[in-house]
Amino acid sequence: MISMVNNSLFRNLTFFLLFLVLALLVFTFADISLVSSQSANVCCERTTNGAWCQNSLPSQCDNSYSQTPSSCESTSFCSLGTCYDSSEGICMDNTPQKACQESGGTWSSGDPEDIPQCQPACCVLGNQAAFTTLTRCKKLSSQYNLVTDFRKNIGSEAECVAVTQSQDKGACVFDSDFTRTCKFTTRSDCTANNASFHKDFLCSSEELATNCGPSTSTTCVVGKEEVYFVDTCGNPANIYDASKVNDKSYWRMIVPKADSCGFNDADGNSNSRTCGSCDYLSGSLCSDYSKASSSVKPTYGNFICQDLDCSNTFNDNDYKHGESWCVNDEQTKSNKAVVDVGTRFYRHLCVAGEEIVEPCADFRQELCVEASIKTSTGTFSQAGCRVNKWQDCILQNDSDDCSDVDVRDCKWINGPVGLSNGGSCVPLVSPGLEFWNDAGNSQEVCAVASTTCVVTYEKDLLSGKKCVDNCECLEPGWLDNRKDICTSLGDCGNKVNIIKVIGGKKGWTYKVD
Repeated sequence: MISMVNNSLFRNLTFFLLFLVLALLVFTFADISLVSSQSANVCCERTTNGAWCQNSLPSQCDNSYSQTPSSCESTSFCSLGTCYDSSEGICMDNTPQKACQESGGTWSSGDPEDIPQCQPACCVLGNQAAFTTLTRCKKLSSQYNLVTDFRKNIGSEAECVAVTQSQDKGACVFDSDFTRTCKFTTRSDCTANNASFHKDFLCSSEELATNCGPSTSTTCVVGKEEVYFVDTCGNPANIYDASKVNDKSYWRMIVPKADSCGFNDADGNSNSRTCGSCDYLSGSLCSDYSKASSSVKPTYGNFICQDLDCSNTFNDNDYKHGESWCVNDEQTKSNKAVVDVGTRFYRHLCVAGEEIVEPCADFRQELCVEASIKTSTGTFSQAGCRVNKWQDCILQNDSDDCSDVDVRDCKWINGPVGLSNGGSCVPLVSPGLEFWNDAGNSQEVCAVASTTCVVTYEKDLLSGKKCVDNCECLEPGWLDNRKDICTSLGDCGNKVNIIKVIGGKKGWTYKVD
């Protein structure tokens, strides 16, 4: 009985091992087939254009970094984690390890919530607060010449904001060198120095009997957006209002912004000579008039509500402060982006009345995408640079796969009517190529459009001939179709460059043997 069991077990093990060997062979051949079919694509740890962890052609990989014939999502060197910038105190998630290390950061495979340096708390900055990390708090405090006040016992942003909003402000009266003087500050700062605190009073109030009085000077206050009067002791008073310069009641107590001049003005009192009630959300901010783009001098003092919006931009459109938009080297008034040889995409931003230009990656390896957000006052434009996913377009044989915008940036070019080929998948925005450099991949990319079409004829009894095979290559649309494919692949064929020079005869050739 024991012998029978052992023989049966032996046979079962034998069959199992044979099955396992066959399975391994099947998976091995399947894997070889898969790699062969996808040999045109690899995961580049870094591309020659500086982009990190991109699925691309082998020639696009920076040879100083790793690459492997698989998708980046399945590689170890492109695994994502958290990057901690110790100088700025900022934590960035979903960052490749190498990209983090080369930017001077410290990389961890965990989430920001698992890293001690990334734990936020309440950073008090004068009469403002930020829910951020300790390192970031120290950085912000030094920028505003403030003592670091980092409160670990406050664990939410709402509580953090409430700390500063609940602090009373007013006149802090004390004696200095036998003189009764004053400082406009918070209750906590005042009582810590055993001085007399007067909530909501200004230091220029006559009833406090200090040496501080009204003046015609103005200033910008850190953390505030408005222009403020300044008393003779240098303390901020109420919002600048030229009509109130000699009004004693306006110099007595704090006047809320809602009761000040120009409240809720649609333009935030931009460039007003008489009112300093600026509104950042309406497009204005306190600024020295001599440094502002408009150079409008106020009636009193040197500060105005600077207009933060941008006009007379590159594309002749007006934009609000904070808006961004896309521009191409050959942008037309209709915002139609062309892709002539040498062109590039750019992201433009409107910041404090200035138009700032940020280039996307050269050779059109990045595209600029733009969208509008609806607001209560209209629309708000936002734009950004993103990777041009053109590399595997030529491998697609189906129009639906070709046009899948979630995976790639391609378009389908239909073949001429009557032709047997249904069409070709080419980049939506053709990439730039180093066509002048033999070491580049321009010849490899452009050669994809090269083709040979052998047309077969049959002679009849009357010495005539009749086309019997590949007759579609004789159709007028066949050559035009090949030209379209050629110019869509990249800087191939007879294209126009950025200075409007058309390529020579070497761009393409057509020969009938």
